[in-house]
Amino acid sequence: MSFFSPKLGIDLGTTTVLVFVPRRGVVLNEPSVVAVSAEENRILAVGNEAKQMIGRTPESIVAYRPMKDGVIADYRVTEAMLRYFIRKALGRFNIFRPEVMVSVPAGVTSTERRAVVEAATKAGARQAYVVKEPILAAIGAGIPIQEARGHMIVDIGGGTTDVAVISLGGIVASTSVKCAGNTLDRAIADYIKKTFNLSVGDKMAEEIKIRIGSAVPLEEELTMTVKGRDHLTGLPRSIELGTNEVVRAISKELRTMVGAIKDVLQDTPPELAADIIDNGIIMTGGSSQLRNLPELIFRRTGVKARLAKDAPYCVALGTGEALKHLDAYKKAITSKR
Repeated sequence: MSFFSPKLGIDLGTTTVLVFVPRRGVVLNEPSVVAVSAEENRILAVGNEAKQMIGRTPESIVAYRPMKDGVIADYRVTEAMLRYFIRKALGRFNIFRPEVMVSVPAGVTSTERRAVVEAATKAGARQAYVVKEPILAAIGAGIPIQEARGHMIVDIGGGTTDVAVISLGGIVASTSVKCAGNTLDRAIADYIKKTFNLSVGDKMAEEIKIRIGSAVPLEEELTMTVKGRDHLTGLPRSIELGTNEVVRAISKELRTMVGAIKDVLQDTPPELAADIIDNGIIMTGGSSQLRNLPELIFRRTGVKARLAKDAPYCVALGTGEALKHLDAYKKAITSKR
C-alpha cells in the first residue's frame, strides 16, 4: 500500500451512489443513473444530471439505471459510472490510483462480486475490495461487530432489503430480498392507477412515500395532492391522497420485508437470538426512514427496532471506517482480484 494512494469507499446502490473519502466524509451523494444516447451509444450524463432526464428525454436519449436489485445489470455503463464518481470525488488533478472499497448485497454470488471488483479496477482503482452491505452498515451504525454478541441489522435501500445477524465480525445468518424502496414506489403507483384511474410517474410515487407514507395506519392522517394523467381521458388531473391509503398500497411489500426479518430470526442460534432481544434490531438505509417502520417490525416480531443515526449514510460511513482499519476487518473483506 503506497503512502500516496488515496482511499475511497463507495456505497454502490441501486438508486443512489455515495462516495466516502477519509477525513472528508461523504463527498458525493448522487443517483445511480446514466443517460446514454441511443444512436452513438455514448454516455452523456451521470448522476444528478442524468436523473433530471428520466421520463423527460427525447427518444434518442435513454436514461437508465445500470444497477438492478443491488447488482450490476449493465457492466459497461456501471464501469463508466464508477469512473465518473471516482474522478469527481478525487478531483481532476489526482494522479494516483485509489484503493476502493465497494459495498455489495449480502446475497451476492461470486460472479457478481467479481464483476464489481473488475468494474472498479477498470474504472481506475488500484485495488478494489468488496464488503457485504450489512457488515458495512453495522460498522457505520457504530455497532461493535467484532465482539461475541449477536447484532441484527436490517439495511433497506432502493433495490434490496438486506437482513443479517452479525457476530465476531462475520455474518451468522442473512437473507436479501429484492423488495425495498423502489418496490414500494411501484406499489404506490399501481394502487393509484387501480383505485383512481390515475397514472403517476416514479418521482411522484417516491414523493408520496416520503411525504405521507407510513408502515402502520395513523389516526391523524397526512394528506397531499397527487397530480398525474387520467387513465381514461388522457388529461392531467389531481386527487387528494391520505396516509392510510398509502399504508394499504404498500402492505404486501412490507409483509415481504418483515418476512425476511422473521426468516433470519428463525435461522439465528438461540444464544445470539437472546442478544438480539436485548439489543433490538438496528435499521439502516434510506428506505428504513419510512414512518413507523420500527413500530411495524416490533408488532410483527416482538423485537424492538430502531433507526440508526444517519441511516441513509451508514454503509458509506462503514466503508470509511473499514478502510481506516483494513487489517481489523480483513475477515469480513473479500479482497481485490
